[in-house]
Amino acid sequence: MSKAVYIATSDHNSGKSIITLGLMSILIGKTAKVGYFRPIVEDFVDGELDNHIETVLSYFNLDIKFEDAFAITKSKLIKKKNKGKIGEVLDLIIEKYKKLEERFDFVLVEGTSFTGEGTSIELDLNVLIAKNLGIPTIIIGSGVGKTLEELVDSLYLVYDSFKVKEVEVLSVVANKVQLENIDLVTQGLQKSLPANVLVNTIPLISSLNNPTMQEIVNQLDAKVLFGNAHLNNEIGHFSVGAMQLHNYLVHLHDNALVITPGDRSDIILGALQANESANYPTISGIILTGNIVPEESILKLIEGLSPVVPIIAVDGGTYTITNKIGSIKSEIYANNTHKIETSISTFEKYVVVDDLSERLITFEAEGMTPKMFQYNMVKRAKQHRKHIVLPEGNDERIIIAASRLLAMDVVDISIIGDKKQIESKITELGITFDFSKVDIINPKESKNYEDYANTYYELRKAKNVTITMARDLMEDVSYFGTMMVYKGHADGMVSGAAHTTQHTILPALQFIKTKPNSSVVSSVFFMCLEDRVSVFGDCAINPNPTAEQLAEIAISSAESSSAFGIEPKIAMLSYSSGASGKGDEVDKVRAATEIVKKKRPELKIEGPIQYDAAVDRAVGKSKMPDSEVAGQASVLIFPDLNTGNNTYKAVQRETGALAIGPMLQGLNKPVNDLSRGCTVDDIINTVVITAIQAQGL
Repeated sequence: MSKAVYIATSDHNSGKSIITLGLMSILIGKTAKVGYFRPIVEDFVDGELDNHIETVLSYFNLDIKFEDAFAITKSKLIKKKNKGKIGEVLDLIIEKYKKLEERFDFVLVEGTSFTGEGTSIELDLNVLIAKNLGIPTIIIGSGVGKTLEELVDSLYLVYDSFKVKEVEVLSVVANKVQLENIDLVTQGLQKSLPANVLVNTIPLISSLNNPTMQEIVNQLDAKVLFGNAHLNNEIGHFSVGAMQLHNYLVHLHDNALVITPGDRSDIILGALQANESANYPTISGIILTGNIVPEESILKLIEGLSPVVPIIAVDGGTYTITNKIGSIKSEIYANNTHKIETSISTFEKYVVVDDLSERLITFEAEGMTPKMFQYNMVKRAKQHRKHIVLPEGNDERIIIAASRLLAMDVVDISIIGDKKQIESKITELGITFDFSKVDIINPKESKNYEDYANTYYELRKAKNVTITMARDLMEDVSYFGTMMVYKGHADGMVSGAAHTTQHTILPALQFIKTKPNSSVVSSVFFMCLEDRVSVFGDCAINPNPTAEQLAEIAISSAESSSAFGIEPKIAMLSYSSGASGKGDEVDKVRAATEIVKKKRPELKIEGPIQYDAAVDRAVGKSKMPDSEVAGQASVLIFPDLNTGNNTYKAVQRETGALAIGPMLQGLNKPVNDLSRGCTVDDIINTVVITAIQAQGL
């Protein structure tokens, strides 16, 4: 059974990256450990890294050294071939591949890119490598500049080249096809190819082909004068500013690159002002040609503007520079997460992922690894799309997270805040943000403001709340966001980046309230350790739960564990294991364990038990040899908040584990709290688990 797949192309610039990134995302969600290998890479400067290898290794956090991810450079390959030593090349490729195969459950192998010297031999070479590695192939080709017949013929030629050498072809992918021609291309390929070959067609995504300012800086060896923080700006159009400003402004388009001599201060300042104006499109950057830097007074004026788009100076005439820019082919690089996430989202949208996964994954990996857990979370969230409200729209972490969630295409989003302030922050951050897909709400200006205030008044008037008090509270973002969830205008809320836990949870307790079978709101963290995912509860809410509350926390945590695909084996933690311990605290844990056994006899539970006995097989077997939980616990319940909060933070810091959460349990509708020190990734993960919680309601 195969443990790898080979990605091959039919020609240059086929968009192979979208397939690599999409497949890697699938594989990481399906297998415990995934490797990545490129037998042949383009030449790179000593001391630097191959861009594509660096992108894949860093984005997916693969435990592979750069030098282990490839076998040989193109120039060295040509020299070996000219000396009749291609056999030595194959030996090297096989040797390096086998080392990765031994370490990983599945290896994604990426073929050559048909660039530079030696393109005439690349098809035969890719067939030869796949044949000698004994792995199946996915073929990808570009539809740019081809008729339907030419595209089908070129892909069939590559397919036939592999089949002749008895290399199995799992799938053929037509990429960069005009959207209106997708069905036509798919049908044409299906007629040409055998029925057992999966056919997929992906449209041309313009944003993936647009170069960034960073790529222009690299290609033209430019000097960055301003806007270093915004070099990931994508270029949608470019034009030369050689005419009068009033004439040039009409030629600006969205994401425009302005090309002008460095002494044209009128064009420079006019373009910057147009970027700030609501009446003109945004610009991505400005290129100053002729190696001319504006006068000091102009530089000082620009420096005082905020924000400033990238302004770069190049050595070359306007005509020459314009031609060079037109020939730049955009690549995806490691720190451009927006393009990476757009690629993955596009792949999952247009490729029949389930069918391809069935062909790719011919074995089952044991356990739930962190990468599998995260992949499965995102996939599950996408299956039944939910609407999440983010009340802290003025926090830049929330804005960046929302931008990335839009690129991932995983949830619908509403943001509470001032739209102008948010727009300004987005411009300052230099991120891509599709306002057409996000509802930005100012509570006082909302059409629902009065209705929400009246609803709150009716719910709380018995608590001496007046309509005036209700109106005041509905201007508070936490109350307004929670009311959106209560009224069904959003499926869940994520807050806490800029507010306390109490500020986030109090509105939910007041009118969303707990589930009928719940008397306590608790929380869990999903602790993504190196080789497994454990559920920790309660580490965020209840300072000193009673035995009854502790039992309820355990049951809720087990249900959360099952809901996220982790078999619950519950360890009720204490400073003592088994029946030997004495004291009020251990007695509380012992009583809680018995309550769980009576209420939910089907659950696997052990307690009291010490942490090491719960998670270490050797210790667990030694201390509690007959337990079906000891040494393999997946749900760890802490006796109090002090123990739980400190333990999860210690594990997180000392092991490098990813802590996803806290996820609140027990509420009628999902409201989740963030730490005020949360990262953008924390926000994204919490939004995803909130969406999944909402699916279960």
